[in-house]
Amino acid sequence: MSISNLKTVLIVDAITCTGVLALGLLALEPVAALLGLPVVVVTFGAWICLAAALPMFAAAAQAVPNAALVKLIAVGNLGWVAASFAVVAVFAAQMTGLGIVIVLAQAVAVLAFAIIEWKGAAPRLAHA
Repeated sequence: MSISNLKTVLIVDAITCTGVLALGLLALEPVAALLGLPVVVVTFGAWICLAAALPMFAAAAQAVPNAALVKLIAVGNLGWVAASFAVVAVFAAQMTGLGIVIVLAQAVAVLAFAIIEWKGAAPRLAHA
């Protein structure tokens, strides 16, 4: 993967995190009702997204994203995926059908980000 493509993936990932942060803080109660989740769960998710977006933007701003930082971001994304499945497991009985679909779909999308970022952090071969 080219450095440019890796930076694009990091920026898109950071923007989606920022979007979740904004929704979770600016439309907290409607989002919680739509998903069928307690407000506190949506709030924690929003703040976690802030903590995730900052290193994503930082890595994307580097001339060559630091491989260790990108791998840390990928591992953090895997933690988000695991937490998403845990949220569904714990709260499924009270979640809306749409809420379950949204949480699982975003978990799959975040898993894709994690895989792409991990592969993008792999050592690059010199091209002739």
